[in-house]
Amino acid sequence: MDKILEIIDLKKHYPGVKAVDGVTFSIEKGTCFGLLGPNGAGKTTSIEIIEGIKKPTSGTILYKGRKPESAFYSSIGIQFQNTELPQFLTVKETLDLFRKFYHHKADLDYLIELCQLDDILKRDNRKISGGQKQRLLLAMALANDPEIIFLDEPTTGLDPQARRHLWEIVQKIKSEKKTVILTTHYMDEAQILSDTVAIMDHGKIIAMDSPQKLLKEYCSMSSIVLRDFYDRDLLTDSEYEVFETEEGVEIQTSDINKCLQYLIERKIDLSGATIRSQNLEDLFLYLTGSQLRS
Repeated sequence: MDKILEIIDLKKHYPGVKAVDGVTFSIEKGTCFGLLGPNGAGKTTSIEIIEGIKKPTSGTILYKGRKPESAFYSSIGIQFQNTELPQFLTVKETLDLFRKFYHHKADLDYLIELCQLDDILKRDNRKISGGQKQRLLLAMALANDPEIIFLDEPTTGLDPQARRHLWEIVQKIKSEKKTVILTTHYMDEAQILSDTVAIMDHGKIIAMDSPQKLLKEYCSMSSIVLRDFYDRDLLTDSEYEVFETEEGVEIQTSDINKCLQYLIERKIDLSGATIRSQNLEDLFLYLTGSQLRS
């Protein structure tokens, strides 16, 4: 596949802080690239440099093999973390306004259908829900029919149904061979949408590959989570890795049957236990020793 963007040794330093410290990656055309990490990892700073909002301390950005020029900035769409909508305008008036900013415009009916806005076109921006606002912001980011779309934590604060609606829209955008660059705190979101994931911590990329390959390389085990379990002494002589998490006590194992038998023999109540494969959150914990959202 063709590389649409190449980021080479990107750095952004402030006095006493290396916000981005030598980041290198490339993005294939028509894919979704997920950039993950906790607050302060350097995700948003990296994205804002690529978008042209901030200047790097050093490093190189290439768009189709060349340094970005005006053609690049007219071919991208951006959905920021926080955006205030124009007040006293309806949803349709807002879309009309933003489409007028560009010479090359996306079809209005296409935006309305794609972002599921038909039912709220006449509604004042001040009277739409959080999920509706995010869909409108995405439509605004697509107003110029961009080749590359930047989504900076687009589903933060949304309820599960609204998040899934937005995921469906992003999947449709990908099916049209557009390139998506996504930052998110939600591991299920990254795992579902991203073709490639890069995990950042302290300004550096510490792991990068497809979600499947990363999990196979670092986290091929399964987890048994015991809720309302307080007597960890029962597990002190076990051969398993045992952690305390927000969900409860987590036991990691490569052999579920053997581990369950071990717990049964110790008369540990399994009625509230859950079993799951390890995910990107586990991967981050493995690589850094801290929770991804900490």
